[in-house]
Amino acid sequence: MRIILQKNYYRSAHDFITPDVEAEINQLLLEPTIDLSSLSRSHYNQLLREMFKRNGWQNSPSLFHDPVNPLAKIELLKNNIGLEIGFRHVSLTGHNLLKFQLSPLHNSDKIDVGIFIVSTNNFQKQIRKTFCHNWTGAMSFEKTDRYLRNFKTAIQIPIYLIGIDAA
Repeated sequence: MRIILQKNYYRSAHDFITPDVEAEINQLLLEPTIDLSSLSRSHYNQLLREMFKRNGWQNSPSLFHDPVNPLAKIELLKNNIGLEIGFRHVSLTGHNLLKFQLSPLHNSDKIDVGIFIVSTNNFQKQIRKTFCHNWTGAMSFEKTDRYLRNFKTAIQIPIYLIGIDAA
C-alpha cells in the first residue's frame, strides 16, 4: 500500500496555491518514510502537524476573541493560507470548513485560501483492512467534496481539498 492524493479546488483556490506551495504539500503528504502501519487517526494528524510545522507552518491563533476550545482554531497558517487536517469525526466537517470562512472576520491573520486535508473512503478501508486501524466515522474526501458543492453559497472562501488515498 502506498499513499496517493485526490484533489479538488473550490472558488478558484488554484489561483492562490502557487506551484511551490503545491509541491511542498505534495512532498509532505507523500513522504515515503511514513510508516503506514502506525497511522491511527490521532497519530497521523499529529505526525502531519509536526511535519508542516518543521516546514514553516505556524500554529494559528483562535478565530474568536476569547480563548475557547482548541477546535475553534485553524490548525496551521503560512503566507495567508490556512490549513486544516480533518481526520476527526465526520460531524465536524462543517465546523472545520466554517473556520476558514470566519477567519477574515475574527482574526488578525487574513486567510486568502483554505487547504483541507482529509482521507478518502478507500484509504480508510485499506488502513483498516491492512493494519487494523479504525478510521470509521472519520471525515472523508467524498463527503467533504459533496458538502462543498452543496454549500457553495455559504462557504465563500476558496478551498483546496486534498484527499489522502491508498493505491
